[in-house]
Amino acid sequence: MKNKAVFLDRDGTINYDTGYIGDPNLIKLYPGVSEGIKKLKDEFGFKIIVISNQSGITRGLITEEDVQKVNARINQILNENNTEIDKFYYCPFHPEFDSKELSECRKPSPALVYVAAEKNDIDLAKSFFIGDKDVDVMCGINAGVKTILLQNTISSEEINRLKNSKNSPNFIASNFYNAVNYIESFFNGEIVEEFN
Repeated sequence: MKNKAVFLDRDGTINYDTGYIGDPNLIKLYPGVSEGIKKLKDEFGFKIIVISNQSGITRGLITEEDVQKVNARINQILNENNTEIDKFYYCPFHPEFDSKELSECRKPSPALVYVAAEKNDIDLAKSFFIGDKDVDVMCGINAGVKTILLQNTISSEEINRLKNSKNSPNFIASNFYNAVNYIESFFNGEIVEEFN
C-alpha cells in the first residue's frame, strides 16, 4: 500500500521567514508546527516532506551547506517534540540566473513533488500541500494534491485574487494547527470534496 504525504513549504510555513536564511540559529518555528507535524505522523500516518525554493543559493547569498544546516536545525527542534520531517527537497535555481531546464524544479512546477512521490512511494491522490504563497498552492494543484493556504505571510488582496482564480486553494487556514484540523476532518470523512 502506498504512503500518503503532507508536503510543506519551509520558510513562512514551518518557520518564520527572515529572508534567505543561512544561519540555523535564526530558526524559529511557528506555534503549533511541532504538535501539528507530530499529529499528522503519529495519528494519521502521513509522511512529512518539505518542498522549497532556495534561490538564495544561485544568488550567492547562502550555500547548499547553509540550507542543509537550517533543515537539520528544524528537525532538531522537532525532535524535542518527538517528531521530525521525513525528507527535505529544495530547488537552488532561478530562471534569472540559470537555464530553463535547471529552473524546472522551482515551484509552482510540481517537479520536486513528483520526485518525492516516486522516491517515497506516495499516492498523490491522498496527499496535501500546505504553504503560505500562491506558488505553493499552484504547485499542489499542478501535482494533483489538495491544497491549504496559510495566512502567515500573504495579504488579503492576494488571497482574494487566488480565491477568484483557477488556483483557488481547497482551504485557507489561519495557522498551521488549523490546517492540520482540516486534514483531520478530511481524514475522518467529515469533509467530502472532489479532488482537483
